[in-house]
Amino acid sequence: MKNLKHTIGLIILSLPLGTLFGYTPISKQEINNYEREKFLNDKKDKNNNTVKIALLLDTSNSMDGLINQAKAQLWDIVNQFSYAKCGNGHRPNLQIALYQYGNDGLSSKEGYIQQVIGFSSDLDEISEKLFSLSTNGGEEYCGEVIQTSLRQLDWGKNPDNLKMIFIAGNEPFTQGKLNYRDAVTNATEKDIIVNTIFCGNYQQGVNTEWKKGATLTGGEYMAIDHNKQIVHIDTPYDDIIIKLNSKLNSTYISYGAMGSAKLELQARQDNNAMELEEAVAVKRAVSKSSGMYKNSSWDLIDAAEDDKFDVSAIKKEELPGALRDKSKAELTAFIGEKKAERTRIQKEIQQLNAKRESYISEHAQQEKGELENAMLNAIKRQAAGKKFKWE
Repeated sequence: MKNLKHTIGLIILSLPLGTLFGYTPISKQEINNYEREKFLNDKKDKNNNTVKIALLLDTSNSMDGLINQAKAQLWDIVNQFSYAKCGNGHRPNLQIALYQYGNDGLSSKEGYIQQVIGFSSDLDEISEKLFSLSTNGGEEYCGEVIQTSLRQLDWGKNPDNLKMIFIAGNEPFTQGKLNYRDAVTNATEKDIIVNTIFCGNYQQGVNTEWKKGATLTGGEYMAIDHNKQIVHIDTPYDDIIIKLNSKLNSTYISYGAMGSAKLELQARQDNNAMELEEAVAVKRAVSKSSGMYKNSSWDLIDAAEDDKFDVSAIKKEELPGALRDKSKAELTAFIGEKKAERTRIQKEIQQLNAKRESYISEHAQQEKGELENAMLNAIKRQAAGKKFKWE
């Protein structure tokens, strides 16, 4: 509002000069319209709080364990956010960006750094990018990769958004020409918290300034055993959830130029999760049953959630063959039926997952992954500063 008053003040001050030089004066009604539009945009922005997390992963030779943990625990982190609420009572949007650094296969001119994916809510695409990572020896420049993510990503200016960097690696934090202190200072100026995860001994990470890299922004320093094996507890509900996931997939109706490719991507990420471990496939299915899994850009059922969606605006050739000859009324009815079916399946998965979690807590203590523990603990503590709550 302060910026708005400043803008209006400048407009008013400029009116006499505008008249002298032949400009058309801005009317009071135009100023009122501007103020109303600004208010509505600000309100819309604040009602859609977003969590923005940039993962900066070291992909040098010794980091295979770290990458495997990231693949396995993406869905745990997503599932945690399905229980989160912003200060305004709304569910937050979750956007994740991914960088790799310290890999000889990357360009030396770019500091052995690559943006794998910018901020995205497309969980299938994020999963695909994680599975595409491979390790190779290289130079690990922590300050440079932090600065690169600050420069390249759209962090936005909403003060209610939670903006976080998680950088993980195992070489000294001081490597590279760009001083990490300058990078983290720039992060603080953008209201971004830097959290550091040292893959190795806690004190070694302190000695190589990983802790300092976090505390300068009010972030947290963590040390993990990135090669630690995750122990998953099998439950009587796992097979049922996986079967329900197949039924859930049948409710996705692709449209648009990328629709069929996105449908294939969904199936491919199901397979990736299953090949990693059955428990990971179960957690992915739980994510797909939550409000965090949104695909309105290619799925008719998600797209129809938007009040402005008009199914008749979609070209016939961009619909699946079986739907191209249907009228608008028939398509609308079909979408409604699929929506009801999806809602029922998602609810059933959620109910089974509640029983699954109770089973795990009763029969044995599930051992969470090191990376998951580190990230979730930091996220919850820092989210409290933005008035986020977990149900």
